[in-house]
Amino acid sequence: MSAKSAAIAKSRDSRLPMIAIAFAQVLTSFNVASHPIALIGLKTCRAIHRRVAAAKPNRAKTMKPLRAGVLCLVLSVTAIAVPLVRSAAAQQPTMEDLMRRIDALQRRVDELEGRERAEKRRLANTQPAAESKKPRSPAEYSPSQATSTLSAPIFAQQAPVANIPGLLPPEPMGHQNETGEGDDALRSDLPGLSIRIPGTQSEVRVYGFANVNGYRDFNGRNQTDAPAAQTIPLANSPADMQGGDFGLSARFSRLGIDTRTLTSWGTLETRLEGDFGGGAPTSTNAVFRLRQAWGELGTERFRVLIGQANSLWNEGVYETVNFSTNLNQSFVRQPQIRATGMLAPGLTGQVSLEMPDTQYTSLAGVFTQNSTPTGFSGLSPAFTSLPDLLGRLSYSYNGLVLDMRGLLRELSVRTAGTAAAPPALTRNAAGWGVAGTARLPMRWLSPAFGPDELSAMAYYGQGIGRYFGGNTFGQDALSNIGLPGTATDFSLDPLPTYGASVAYRRFWTPQLRSNFVYSAAWQQYPAYALMFVPGSPSAVFLNSSMQQAIVNAIWSPFAELRGGTVATGWLDVGLEYVYTHRDVLAGSVATGTAGSGFATANRVLGSVTARF
Repeated sequence: MSAKSAAIAKSRDSRLPMIAIAFAQVLTSFNVASHPIALIGLKTCRAIHRRVAAAKPNRAKTMKPLRAGVLCLVLSVTAIAVPLVRSAAAQQPTMEDLMRRIDALQRRVDELEGRERAEKRRLANTQPAAESKKPRSPAEYSPSQATSTLSAPIFAQQAPVANIPGLLPPEPMGHQNETGEGDDALRSDLPGLSIRIPGTQSEVRVYGFANVNGYRDFNGRNQTDAPAAQTIPLANSPADMQGGDFGLSARFSRLGIDTRTLTSWGTLETRLEGDFGGGAPTSTNAVFRLRQAWGELGTERFRVLIGQANSLWNEGVYETVNFSTNLNQSFVRQPQIRATGMLAPGLTGQVSLEMPDTQYTSLAGVFTQNSTPTGFSGLSPAFTSLPDLLGRLSYSYNGLVLDMRGLLRELSVRTAGTAAAPPALTRNAAGWGVAGTARLPMRWLSPAFGPDELSAMAYYGQGIGRYFGGNTFGQDALSNIGLPGTATDFSLDPLPTYGASVAYRRFWTPQLRSNFVYSAAWQQYPAYALMFVPGSPSAVFLNSSMQQAIVNAIWSPFAELRGGTVATGWLDVGLEYVYTHRDVLAGSVATGTAGSGFATANRVLGSVTARF
C-alpha cells in the first residue's frame, strides 16, 4: 500500500468511531440513550475511539473492533427508532380528533363573544343611547382592514361581531320593542346562522325554527290550530254537541334569510321570510306563504323601509306558545313605506303608509277588498283609494318601554258595477285609532323580582276592526245595504271598538318561566244590526264583548340570565291553557237555531320549538 493510500485509510478509520459517537449523542439529545442497547453502543464506540487513537497505524488490528462497535450502534439506533416511530404514530391525532378540538374552540369563542355582546347591550340599556356616528363609505377602508376583517367566513350560533365599522348589527329576534310578534315564545334572541362574505362589506344569515304543536279542546269542536276569539263555536251548536277534539300541526315552522350590506348611505338590510301556514288548518299538505319581504336603508339616526313587513300597529304585548292571533293582539303584515328616526336618546319615531283594505259586514255577509261572501258573484263593493297612515312613538330605558301609536284610514264602498247595485252609490268614511303600551321591569321595584315583567295595553278606535284579526275580522264598518228602506240609499258606519290587556311574566328560574294574561274587548254596533238574519254569519259573529285568559309554563333548558334579562336560547317546550268567552249582540235572538247567544272555549295545548 502506498503512503497516500495508508493515510486515507487511517483518516477513514479515525472518522468512523467519531461518527458513531455523534449518533450516540443524538440519541442522548432525544432522551433515549438510557435504553440498554443504546448505552452499550455508546460505551463501545468511545472505547474503540480511544483504542484507535492510541494504536499504531495498523488497519488490521483496528478494523474488527471498529466494525463491531459500529454494528452495535446501528442496532441501538434501530432498537430505539422502532418504538419511537410506533409511539409517534400512536400519539398522532386523527382527523375526527382535530375536528372535535376545532368545534370545541369555536364554541368557546362563540360563548366569549356572546358574553361580550350581552355585556355591551346591558351597558347600553343602563344609560341613554349615544348619538350614532355617521358610517364611513366602503372607499374609506384600507386593504389591510379588509384582509384582517374579511379573510375568512365566520360561522356562529351567535350574531357575528360587528367589526365592519358602521354596519348595524342584527337586532335580537326576540326584542320586545320590535313591531310584530315581539318577545313571544315563537321567536329567539339568537340571530341565526351567520356568514361574513369574504372581500365584501356584506353578511348573510339564515334563521328560523321547526315547531310542532298539539291541542285538545274541551268544549265545541274547533278544528284549527289558530282559533280566533271572535269565532269560537257557540254553546249548543252542532260543534259544541260533538265535543272537543285533538289536533297536531307543524305548519307554522318558519324559514328566513337576512342580509346586511354597508353602503355610503348606511346599512342596507333585506329580509325574506315565510312559513307553511297558508293552507287549511287540518291539512298536512302545508302551503308555503310569504311573511316578510323588504329592504331597509339608513343609520340608527334615520332609515327607510320598503316592502312587506309588520305593520306599525302590531303589538304582541304578551308571550304565548300558540300561533293564534289572540284577543287584542295584532299581527298584520302588509306592503308599506316606513321611515324611522331617533328623536332623542331612547326615543324613536316612526311613520308609514301601508296597504289599505276596507272590510265591512252587511246583510249578505263579510266583504273585503278581495273577497265576497258565498252567493255573491262579481266584484266586491269594498273599495280603497288611499293608503293607511300610521305613526308610532317608542321610548325605552333600562328595560322600561312606553309606546304610543295611531292610525288614520279611509273606508269606501262603491256599488257601481257590482251585484250590490242598484243603487249605484259611493260611500266613504274615516277610520282612526289610538293605542298605548307599557312594559315595566319588576326589578325597578325590587331586585327580588329578578327579570320579571308587568305589561299592559289599551286601545280605542273606530273603523280599525281588521287590525285586530282575532277580535273583529270583517268589521271595520257595518252597512245596511240590502235591508228594507235602502233601495235608493245606504250607509257605511265605522264600528267603535276598545279593549285592554294586562300580563305578568314570571321567571321561576332562568330556564323556567310562566305568563299570566287577561284581556277584554268590547264593540258597539248600529241599531240596524239587529235586523240581520238570525243564525247567519252576519249575525253570529257580531260580539258585544269578549274575554280571554291565558296561563302557560315554558321550559327553555339553554336559557341564560344576562344583565338582568333572560336570553331564551334555541329550544322552548311549552304547556298552555287558554280560556275564551264571547257574548253575541242580542244573544240568542241573533243566533237563532245556530246555538246559544254565547260561546265558551277551554283549550290545552303543547308546543315544542327548536330554532336555528
